[in-house]
Amino acid sequence: MNIERDDNGNVIAWAWPGSYPVYYLTEDNAVLCATCVNANKDNDAFTPTASDINWEDANLYCEHCSKRIESAYAED
Repeated sequence: MNIERDDNGNVIAWAWPGSYPVYYLTEDNAVLCATCVNANKDNDAFTPTASDINWEDANLYCEHCSKRIESAYAED
């Protein structure tokens, strides 16, 4: 899968249109937020192999920083 990046090599945190929250998976299926992927571009362990929108998982957390990855439809 080709992960889309901007001119600076950063991945997106929000999909457009719709501003849906995006999360990333590494080769070993670690879940990462866009912030951690972008902050660790030179570290192969943080290279995403897949991405998706967090539609309804209110308990999805980045495995590096432990920050909750917002969901599109499971918010209060």
